[in-house]
Amino acid sequence: MPWGSVEVRAAELVGFQERGYRPGTIVIKNSKRRLYLVLGNGKAIRYKIAVGKSGKSWTGPAFITAKYIKPSWSPSPEVRRDHPHLPKLIKGGAANNPMGVAAMTLSNGNYAIHGTNRPGSIGQAVSYGCIRMSNQDIRDLFKRVGVRTPVIAVR
Repeated sequence: MPWGSVEVRAAELVGFQERGYRPGTIVIKNSKRRLYLVLGNGKAIRYKIAVGKSGKSWTGPAFITAKYIKPSWSPSPEVRRDHPHLPKLIKGGAANNPMGVAAMTLSNGNYAIHGTNRPGSIGQAVSYGCIRMSNQDIRDLFKRVGVRTPVIAVR
């Protein structure tokens, strides 16, 4: 196990009565700042997340294209324009790496579901479109899903 032998528990198991989502689908509810992993039989695992700030959040379908443990991070051109002081690359595992302990890239652009080095941002609309989770929660979700897992974001 890449993070040691400690059992990590998800945020919470909840009822999920919404139709049209197959088990194994990730549903992101931007307005509620929650991510659901649909389990089926009316249940889901619900995680608190940070979402895109005004004008940066996205909706629609995507899927996981790759999974990374301790990913390095390069700011996008838009982020560099807004924050020119940032280095071109922050190595994985560095305390100042905004990707946290793990990341899963998405098919719909330069977005990912990832951990964070700023846990106080969870529950807020602060990113450039990525979905941030606590490092504990991204560890849990990372173990539960694979490449090609469907992701659907709604308002």
